[in-house]
Amino acid sequence: MDQLKWGIIGCGDVTEVKSGPAFTKVPNSTLVAVMRRDAQKAADYAQRHQVPAWYSDADALINDPNVNAIYVATPPDSHADYAIRAMRAGKPVYVEKPMALNAAECEAMNQVSRETGVPLFVAFYRRALPYFVKVKELVDKGVIGAIRHVNLQLNWPPAERDMGDQANWRVSPAISGGGLFHDLASHQFDFLEYLLGPIKSASGIARNQAGLYQADDLVVATFEFESGVLGTGSWCFTVNKEQRTEQTQLIGSKGKITFSFFENFVITVDTETGSETITVPFPDHVQQPLIELIVEELCGGAKSPSTGETGAKTNQILDWITAS
Repeated sequence: MDQLKWGIIGCGDVTEVKSGPAFTKVPNSTLVAVMRRDAQKAADYAQRHQVPAWYSDADALINDPNVNAIYVATPPDSHADYAIRAMRAGKPVYVEKPMALNAAECEAMNQVSRETGVPLFVAFYRRALPYFVKVKELVDKGVIGAIRHVNLQLNWPPAERDMGDQANWRVSPAISGGGLFHDLASHQFDFLEYLLGPIKSASGIARNQAGLYQADDLVVATFEFESGVLGTGSWCFTVNKEQRTEQTQLIGSKGKITFSFFENFVITVDTETGSETITVPFPDHVQQPLIELIVEELCGGAKSPSTGETGAKTNQILDWITAS
């Protein structure tokens, strides 16, 4: 392809700043159409973002001859359906994370990609964000020696939007595949595999303790990488605001790296020579660095680091942990 002409299925909140504007800021890429079931909201989005066409029907967007690549930004319960329809129409797909409801759906998507030869990418954009690229650089350079152990800790208070009759879809397992753990830990496990290699096994306990919504609100997990690195993690979404914390630690033979997936731009490196703090701000549109790489691949350049195959592995890890 010489020019990517994107259509978005599901122009909701995630597309307002994180992703949508980036499609027109990347070389050889433009956003030409959007779709949302609510026609008024689709038209409003198109007007505000200066998008030439809008639809309230997904098939109409998929079959638009002016669209040659599709971004699926709906909740996970419709990812597989829309992505498969788009790939069968011969159009490359960039799908939001988590890739689908479960590993089985991800495999069905990848099977269609293999059958049709149409590329499939997943929005695990931390693989390309400068902050996380820096973390990988530090690990690859051996700044803290050989990695021994990974620990993830996330304790967040419940949000008002997640409770009540009109609760956020992210806490409805039928729509999200799980709950806030699936929404957030998917980013974490995807990047950890990119950083440290494949995870060969994982197990955990997932429970709903507070009863504020349908999904699990507490998850604890252990996991092992093929390299021998071990990992532990805990995710609790019902603490009070004073207990809020989110950090990941990489423990190495010569020190440790502490960083955050969601809360700040600071990386702390502790070794025998002292402590160093590195600040790497996020760009205005956090998905733009990954979108640039996807466009580059579709235009015949280097490969994207996030694909349907890598995205599917993350869903497999989530399934392993929450299976009980």
